[in-house]
Amino acid sequence: MRSIVSIILIAIIALGITLALIVIPFGEPKTEVGKYYIDKGIEDTGAVNIVTSVVLNYRGFDTLGEVTILFIAAIGIGAVLATQKKRKVEKKVTPASLILYTGCRFLFPLILLFGIYIFIHGHLSPGGGFQGGAIIASAFVLIYMSCQGRRLPVTLTKAIESLGGLVFVIVGLIGLGLGGYFLLNFLPEGVPNTLFSAGIIPIIYIAIGFKVGLELTGIIDNLIEKS
Repeated sequence: MRSIVSIILIAIIALGITLALIVIPFGEPKTEVGKYYIDKGIEDTGAVNIVTSVVLNYRGFDTLGEVTILFIAAIGIGAVLATQKKRKVEKKVTPASLILYTGCRFLFPLILLFGIYIFIHGHLSPGGGFQGGAIIASAFVLIYMSCQGRRLPVTLTKAIESLGGLVFVIVGLIGLGLGGYFLLNFLPEGVPNTLFSAGIIPIIYIAIGFKVGLELTGIIDNLIEKS
């Protein structure tokens, strides 16, 4: 029975791919919006990464919604875990090997540095706040799994996370006040392909990077604490 179902699913997928290749034409963009982003993105925003210009300028308000969803998810997980009764269980934690313990201490700052690099250069190369934040969170996963007993102070993470979200909203509201719409790029766009360019986009990506990184770290911390 499973073999028959698998064959049917494969046939459906193959049919869908075939129809997509036949129906969807290739070549020049068929929408004026997409063509405008490609032709005018660098001129309008100063960001050579067109995806960045779309995410944080043309549809910046949408990005604020995505960050808010992640924030609500973090709160929801914390609330669910907080309702469970805390039980004191004596657990014997097996210490990590010397190689693993030394390796995690060596790699941790390098992973953090790489994550920060990703979101600082998000307007110049592939990457950005969400990607850099995920890399930062992976550094803390390494610490939690290898260097057992080490935890990030909850007060510090909440403060930095809240500051990141506040910076995003404040910069967006400044643009609203100056130009009439949220996240107006009110700073000088600078010279494309340089670090100090693209106006407010690097600032927003730094705020998103720290917020996403510490929100994911907080979720991981809560789950490890309850596991």
